[in-house]
Amino acid sequence: MKFSKLSQLFLVSTIGLLVATLLSACQIVTIDYLFIAGSSSNSGGTGQIDTYAVDSESGAVRTVGASISTGGNSPSALAVSSDYANLYVANQSNNTVVHFSIASTGILTQKDTVTVAGAPVAMAVNTANTYLYVLYGTTSATIGVYPLSSGAIGAAASTVPLVVPGFTGDLLIPTAITVLPNNNAVFATLYDQSAYNPGGTTSSNANPGWVFGYAVGTNGALTASAGSPYQAGVRPTGIAPDPVNRFVYVTDYASNQLIGYGIQSGSTLAFLINGPFRTGSEPSAVVVDPRGKFIYVANSLDSTVSAFAIDLGTGTPTAAVNTTGVTTNATDTQPNAILVDPALGRFVYTANHLGNSMSGFFLNPTSGSLSPTQSTPYPSLAAPTALVCVPHGNHSLQSVTP
Repeated sequence: MKFSKLSQLFLVSTIGLLVATLLSACQIVTIDYLFIAGSSSNSGGTGQIDTYAVDSESGAVRTVGASISTGGNSPSALAVSSDYANLYVANQSNNTVVHFSIASTGILTQKDTVTVAGAPVAMAVNTANTYLYVLYGTTSATIGVYPLSSGAIGAAASTVPLVVPGFTGDLLIPTAITVLPNNNAVFATLYDQSAYNPGGTTSSNANPGWVFGYAVGTNGALTASAGSPYQAGVRPTGIAPDPVNRFVYVTDYASNQLIGYGIQSGSTLAFLINGPFRTGSEPSAVVVDPRGKFIYVANSLDSTVSAFAIDLGTGTPTAAVNTTGVTTNATDTQPNAILVDPALGRFVYTANHLGNSMSGFFLNPTSGSLSPTQSTPYPSLAAPTALVCVPHGNHSLQSVTP
């Protein structure tokens, strides 16, 4: 069959348009890989991790590869090494921490596994990538210190039980852990269920919420900071330091507050005198952006994100003003984890436990205010519990210099 010249011209034009469209569609620049942990079903199926690529322009995410097993059920926490080459996932069903290597394409490969003495709740890796700190327990709280060698997890170097002085028999519920960027201190949060037990009985008059502080010594040894533990409201849920080791912020789920502390003598905490600060309802997690200018809090009950600007002189958070008039920063249902992307520091994401989804926001680098990313929220695994992010390729990391 022969084509007329007009038909040939039309065919060439059509092909050219199709090629141009395909090329345009391919202009998606991945700046980060985002990992989210959840289950294969809402009824508590196999623990899984999904990988997403983050687009540099829109902040939209798309899946990369297939879901992979976490090595157990009920994943509770994720952590990454500072070189972004290793991922760690905590599984409460079999008390394991599983190590994965991260390829430059975002693909995960399972490596080694350690079993801890209780259900792991939270983890943190120091920036030297020499120690993994695991907070575990269901009615008591312990920090396990695990040495790392090229990402591989060694046998526990030490274990540190967390006990409220004068209330050694109380039931303690661990919630979060962090290590300072300079590697000099570790802080963990918990609440005393014997003193705070909504709907149940209480048997203790202890303060219900606490932050335990430790200075890090030789071989990762933890020594209690002066004055530790420190009171932390009623039910602390999340904890995050600023990037230059001056302040620590804790969310109080029961009081709808953000509690700020100044860091003194390397590992000692003191309340910011003008706090605490109002958040949304039932704050569950907190993050400080990589530049140390803004704080973001995930509020699980009203499904929002609270945005704060940090006074760099005093550490005081002030609610960030959104010039578009949107102040609630709505997520999908029950956000329980939050992060700021490390490559550009331009996007904020939450894992939404009851929404089976992830929500995304643009971060205004001047005001700290948020606006929704393209097509948010994004479907995820069932009942997601944790998310982390690593930069892709040669994208420079956002940071602040002391």
